[in-house]
Amino acid sequence: MDIGAVRAYLLGLQQRIVEAMQALDGRAFLVDAWTRPPGGPLTGDGKTQVIEDGALLERGGCNFSHVKGTTLPPSATQHRPELAGAAFEALGVSLVFHPRNPYVPTVHMNVRMFAALPAGGEPVVWFGGGMDLTPCYGFDGDARHFHRACRDALAPFGDELHPRFKKWCDDYFFLKHRNEPRGIGGIFFDDFNELGFERSFAMLRSVGDAFLPAYVPIVERRRNMAYRERERDFQAWRRGRYVEFNLVFDRGTLFGLQSGGRTESILMSMPPLVKWRYDWRPEPGSPEALLMSHFLVPRDWLA
Repeated sequence: MDIGAVRAYLLGLQQRIVEAMQALDGRAFLVDAWTRPPGGPLTGDGKTQVIEDGALLERGGCNFSHVKGTTLPPSATQHRPELAGAAFEALGVSLVFHPRNPYVPTVHMNVRMFAALPAGGEPVVWFGGGMDLTPCYGFDGDARHFHRACRDALAPFGDELHPRFKKWCDDYFFLKHRNEPRGIGGIFFDDFNELGFERSFAMLRSVGDAFLPAYVPIVERRRNMAYRERERDFQAWRRGRYVEFNLVFDRGTLFGLQSGGRTESILMSMPPLVKWRYDWRPEPGSPEALLMSHFLVPRDWLA
């Protein structure tokens, strides 16, 4: 278990992604480096990089954190009850980008490593992460491109991983109280170490490295599409679903808040402008209705 190698990779990944998005937007990210002093229930350090009111990104953040805690919170042990009460070490990169143009999809990506340290026992290490796309206006070609990049990232590690992680993503990013998916999915995995540390870490790197090739071509295709107040209004409504998922279901958000993490860094995933309407439905036959009927349904985009 080489946590130093994982940390070095994650810091490099964060910087590559931030530099690429700065070049696309034309505006620099705010850099907020932080530390947690020794002696408390949570120690460690991190770097939050955020952009607001950019030309491309209305709000976005790409965070690195590396923390150690005395007790795993409930969100981290719901699938590993035998680790309840264990100390832990966690590090990862997490990003969410909310573009200004409604035709450019919101995107999320996360890659992380956990090490649970039960008293008197051996460390239990696992990896998690993935990426998923949340469009307001869908395009078949964009969906195929994104899912193809996800599949290709996992291909060197076994043909069975992509269908398994795709379904996991479809199941995980689902608003149960709305009975609808958050977006068009991608891949998601957690509690993963079945290839051994080195090979599982290599898979994590492949997923992290696939993010820019998966997302940037979509941004470049859609960023100059003309839009009106109608599209912005629908975008604000769709963002409400994003907020609901993150605050009710997302394990990363819950883990951060339950473990005493930095609230500003955890909630950088929230979009800047959001609307809720009572029992609103898109007009039948509209582009907004097409998103709901054609894109927000689990499907094999590569068939």
